[in-house]
Amino acid sequence: METTLVILGFLFTLFSFLPFLKVPWWWVRVLDFPRLHVAVLLTIVTAAYCLQYSQWTITEIAMLALWIIAILNQVRYIYHFTPLAKVEALRTEKQQPANAFTMMIANVRMVNKKYQAFMELVLQEDPDILVMNEPDEAWHQNVRKEFDTRFPYHIKKPLDNTYGMMLYSKLKLTGSEVRFLVEDKIPSFYTQVELPGGKRFELYTVHPQPPRLLKDTETREAELLLVAKMVKKTGRPSIVAGDLNDVAWSRTTKLFKQISGLLDPRVGRGFYNTYNAFVPLFRYPLDHVFYDPSFRLLGLRLLDKFGSDHLPIIISLNYEPEREDEQDVPVADAEDYQEANELIQEGLEKGEERNEKKQNKG
Repeated sequence: METTLVILGFLFTLFSFLPFLKVPWWWVRVLDFPRLHVAVLLTIVTAAYCLQYSQWTITEIAMLALWIIAILNQVRYIYHFTPLAKVEALRTEKQQPANAFTMMIANVRMVNKKYQAFMELVLQEDPDILVMNEPDEAWHQNVRKEFDTRFPYHIKKPLDNTYGMMLYSKLKLTGSEVRFLVEDKIPSFYTQVELPGGKRFELYTVHPQPPRLLKDTETREAELLLVAKMVKKTGRPSIVAGDLNDVAWSRTTKLFKQISGLLDPRVGRGFYNTYNAFVPLFRYPLDHVFYDPSFRLLGLRLLDKFGSDHLPIIISLNYEPEREDEQDVPVADAEDYQEANELIQEGLEKGEERNEKKQNKG
């Protein structure tokens, strides 16, 4: 029993500290995800070990101290996404918001065939903007009749590689583009959305590759940080939404926020875990909405399952540029910009390599 606890303790401690490595290796970056789970499991192991003895050697005390440091290391990442932390994105104080809208983000899961259940959920929530990740042509054909009528503006790129994307909107869209920022088969969208009062904001939707077996994360980091730099450069109110395949507390997401200057409504409110919908004990916040401080929050909710492995998330915002200075904006320093540029360069090189391999196979 003692040996088992020691092995588990050091294993979870390793899991806690490995993400300090600034490398894109998939088996390291995937450890950014289960910080809460590692903290809980290591706490159980530490408590179980302590209950066995009333007196410890210096070596055992040092070991336990290391485990406690590892637990605290995990907690410091996830703490900001609990109600104990200070809220980052402020709520509106207006009784009748004049420039309010609702956006729904849903990874529909390409192999999921419950088209009707999804459409019923969308009709029930009735968002102004709908972002769909992973639709293929079958999804497109099954929802187009209903959604093309309900949403007069749309951008569509259904694909059979799990990286398709479709955006539907009741609000007018202009200057819409389908972009392939890093890899030829992974699209992102750009458009300008016109609010009821005539003001416009820029909307970016993304769905980069996740860390998975033998697939490192250079291209994910590059895509997210390229979008962050676009947001910063434009200087106009912006929103970035989609399945980022990264958790809210990772170094990459933090760097994305610092470069872009966008807010995360999860901070100080909760995890709002969207994946995996089938495994409640192992869920992570992978679907995100980051927005400019000129917006104020009206509401943020997780929605019911509809057959996908992701839970949809819906957010309501109001455009209030006159009060944007009241919100604390993430800020990047010179070191952050240098790190971002290096990650972008690495990702573009990796993306070019993958593009060439796909062309050769074709």
